[in-house]
Amino acid sequence: MAALDLTRPPGPQGFHMPAEWAPHAATWLAWPHKEASWPGKLDRIPPIFAAMVRALAPGERVRICVADAAMEAAARAQIGDVAEVEFFHIANNDAWIRDHGPIFLNRADSGQAIVDWGYNAWGGKYPPFDLDDTVPSRIGDALGLPVFHPGMILEGGSIDVDGEGTLLTTEACLLNPNRNPQLQRTQIEARLRDYLGVETILWLGEGIVGDDTDGHVDDLTRFVAPGVVVTALERNAGDANAAPLAANLERLRSLRDARGRRLDIHTLPMPAPVEWEGQRLPASYANFYIGNETILLPQFACRQDEAAARVLEALFPARRVVGLDCRDLVWGLGAFHCLTQQQPRAWRSGRNAGAP
Repeated sequence: MAALDLTRPPGPQGFHMPAEWAPHAATWLAWPHKEASWPGKLDRIPPIFAAMVRALAPGERVRICVADAAMEAAARAQIGDVAEVEFFHIANNDAWIRDHGPIFLNRADSGQAIVDWGYNAWGGKYPPFDLDDTVPSRIGDALGLPVFHPGMILEGGSIDVDGEGTLLTTEACLLNPNRNPQLQRTQIEARLRDYLGVETILWLGEGIVGDDTDGHVDDLTRFVAPGVVVTALERNAGDANAAPLAANLERLRSLRDARGRRLDIHTLPMPAPVEWEGQRLPASYANFYIGNETILLPQFACRQDEAAARVLEALFPARRVVGLDCRDLVWGLGAFHCLTQQQPRAWRSGRNAGAP
């Protein structure tokens, strides 16, 4: 295997982003602390994080970014005695590590690397974001991993991959001029191929109501296996989400993945509308997270919760679907997928040798 060259993109050097269901070395979180993200409800959020940790930890290590020893102590008090938890003193502006955190890449026989995409808080909506923008490189330093810098704004929630060369994203987000106005669509596609090791980019259209990310795909459509997706669908024709979700479904029916396969499409219901202080929130069951042994599924105390759980139980028969109430969490305009980032196990010398 050729020596690693950080001045060249990782994709042509044999690196790729594994699918979320590939074995994890760890799940990363950033402990919640920003009142402005959950105004009036911040005190209700740490117990939800603690429940996430306890659900994930039997199957994998959970690594948590905190600002300092005091925040670590507060987090430990919430979580309790869970041996699989590690803390890293890496300060951040907010808890949405899916979007500001590292993207981990693997290469056969040579371990792991990180991609540090630029981050501007979803088009400059929520300054400051200077600390968040440094998190991937600081995690790279902490783990002793090489870091690539594509020179492009990208949030982790705006993409989803199947691990076999196919990437899902949306025009509403990646083509929004508040991200990379200097780049054309073809240039963005080239950057994704070069830095994530993918071949085929599948484009969806618009996002759901209330999504301040300008249409992240992790509220819409997710890969659940190579060639297989699950997509959110609103059955109430009078709901504002019905038309954009139906349009995305029609696109999916016409697409082929990097292996030339037509997609095997499954649908998830949308929950009943969730509102707070007159604001429609971006509640979606598609914002689930795939752990080694556990699927974290948002729940919204409505009849659709059970139907969504049944869909994912059928798609992930070897994993336990854990539903947790997200009515408070989604006041921050995100859920479990937005708050997690997987670190896949690294491969060395042809054997699965774990990760740092």
